[in-house]
Amino acid sequence: MSKVAIVILADTAGPGDFGRAVNGLMTAKEFKDAGDEVQIIFDGAGTKWISKLTEEGGKYNDLFDSVKDKVSGVCGYCAGAFGVTDDAVSCNISQLNEYNGHPSFKKLVDEGFTIITF
Repeated sequence: MSKVAIVILADTAGPGDFGRAVNGLMTAKEFKDAGDEVQIIFDGAGTKWISKLTEEGGKYNDLFDSVKDKVSGVCGYCAGAFGVTDDAVSCNISQLNEYNGHPSFKKLVDEGFTIITF
C-alpha cells in the first residue's frame, strides 16, 4: 500500500496552472480508488484553489468532491498571505500550521509518505 501526499502549489493564473491542479486531484483520486493512503495539501498560491473548486457550476467540482475527504488542509501562512483563509474556513478545510505556520513536510516524510507536487 502506498502513502502519498499530493501538494498543490499551482496558482490559479492560467490554463497550465489549472491543468496542474486538476492533475493533482486526479492523481489523488487514483490513489484513493486503489485504497492507498493519500493526503492533499494546498500550499503557496495553490491555497487559492479552494474557492475555485467549490464555485457553483465549476467544471471540476465533482472531481474535488470525490477527494475532498482526503484534503488534510491548506498552509495556514499562505492562506493568510493570499487572502483565502475565509474560503478554507467556509469549506471546513483545516489550516496546517505545524512548522512556523506551514505544513510539516518533514513529518510526512518521517511517516513514510511520498510527496508529489503539482
